[in-house]
Amino acid sequence: MTGPGAGTGARPAERGDQDRPRVPRAAAGPGAAGPRRPRLTAPDRRTLLVALVVLTMLIGGGTWAVYGSSWLRADKVAVGGAQVLTEQQIQRAAAVPLGGPLMSVDTGAVRKRLLKALPRLRDASVHRSWPHTIRVEVTERTPSAILKSGAKFIEVDKEGVRFATVDQRPRGVPVVQLTPDQTASYRHFGTKRLLQAAITVAGRLPESLTGRATAIRVRSYDAITVELTGGREVMWGSQEDGARKAAVLTALMKAEPHATHYDVSAPTAPAASVS
Repeated sequence: MTGPGAGTGARPAERGDQDRPRVPRAAAGPGAAGPRRPRLTAPDRRTLLVALVVLTMLIGGGTWAVYGSSWLRADKVAVGGAQVLTEQQIQRAAAVPLGGPLMSVDTGAVRKRLLKALPRLRDASVHRSWPHTIRVEVTERTPSAILKSGAKFIEVDKEGVRFATVDQRPRGVPVVQLTPDQTASYRHFGTKRLLQAAITVAGRLPESLTGRATAIRVRSYDAITVELTGGREVMWGSQEDGARKAAVLTALMKAEPHATHYDVSAPTAPAASVS
C-alpha cells in the first residue's frame, strides 16, 4: 500500500521534527541584515523646529539688547586715581563716544588717546562697567627732581621722563643745580649727560629722604651732592651703584643721626661727620 505523499517523493515528517519550534524567517529585502533606524515623527520635527526658532529669537534679542537698545548705552565716564589732573581733563582726553552701545566703545583706543594727550599719566586702564559706564583708572607720574627753566619748573620722574612744566616749584622735590667745574669730565659728558646723572640720583634716593632733599648739585660726573633740610648734605659721587648707596646711606644716617655730612661716594667705605 502506498501512503499519502508516496508519489511526491516527500520525506515523511519525523517525530523529532514535529517537536521543534519553528523560527520565523527574516523578511528579505533592504535592511534585513540589521535593525531599522528610527525615523523622526511629525511631533519630533515640530519640536526641533520650535527649538530652532526660540534659539534664533534669543540670539537676535540678545544682540539687539547689546547693540540696539537703550538699556546698555554708554552714558558716562567715571574717573579714578587722579591726583593732579582733574576729571574733566581726563574725560576730554579720553574722548569716549557717548550715546552709542557700550559694547562698541574701543577701550584700547581710549587708553592710547589718554597716554598720548596727557604726559603726566604713567599708565591708564579702561574698561566697561555695565550697564552704562566707561571706567578709567589712571596712575600719574610723580616728580623725583625739578629742572628750572626761566621762571618755570620742569617736573621729571625717576625714569627721567620730563612730563610737565609748572609755574610753582612742587614742595619736597629737589631742584637740580648744574655747577660744572669745567674739568675734563664736564667737557667729556656735557650738560645733557650731567643733568641725566642728577635725575638718576634723585630717583635712587632712599624713601626715608622723601620730602627732605632740597637740591641736587652737579659739579662733575663723579661729584654729585644731595642737599637736605637742616643744613645737611650727602656726597653721592657718581650715579653708579645707586641702590647700594641708598641702602648704605639709610644705615649710616641711623647710626649717625646727628651728623651733618655723609659720604657714600665709595659705598664700601662710607663716612659721616659734623661740620
